[in-house]
Amino acid sequence: MTWTSAFGRACGVLLDRIVRWLALARINPNVLTFLGLVVNTIAAFLFGSANADNQARMFFYAGLVIIGSGFFDLVDGQVARATNRVTRFGAFFDSVVDRYSDASQFLGLLVYYARGQRFSYVVLTAFVMVSAIMVSYTRARAESLIGSCRVGFMERPERLVLVIIGALFNRMAPVLWVIAVLSTITVIHRIQYTWARTQDAPIRSGQAA
Repeated sequence: MTWTSAFGRACGVLLDRIVRWLALARINPNVLTFLGLVVNTIAAFLFGSANADNQARMFFYAGLVIIGSGFFDLVDGQVARATNRVTRFGAFFDSVVDRYSDASQFLGLLVYYARGQRFSYVVLTAFVMVSAIMVSYTRARAESLIGSCRVGFMERPERLVLVIIGALFNRMAPVLWVIAVLSTITVIHRIQYTWARTQDAPIRSGQAA
């Protein structure tokens, strides 16, 4: 057994124990989902309160907070399954909260760049925020028509990893450009994929946007 596999197994055991403890505590999985949004809001506050003197430090703290928010993404679904509380509303609520969590991070960056009077990066961050939402929307809308639309690369896990890297290493500007480009490519890919899958298909009632 390698040290990496041993570490992974130890983390898995720890996560299972945490899930069991949360299940025994009868914590509603939707509460855990909402706490993830609260933690991401803290990261947004750290982004927005940064200035030229403390940017690297505040961004680093924000990156750590976003890593911490991933804990709630990991456990809410597992707690729901462990307590037999898997519901359609829970899946819906998780998706909605994820969109707010993503937007909150970029909103914090918007505030930071606006306070620094960096108009071009205000526009870039706004575009990234919209693109992130559109990546999720195009998949959801396409799957209401064709059943599955998992094409494209820049989904939420990839965005989170890039934002964390940008925050921890104080390289947020190039990260935003990467997310902007790859998110746009993903949206276009999904539009093309859905167009190809819906050619000559009958339109079911209630599918108008």
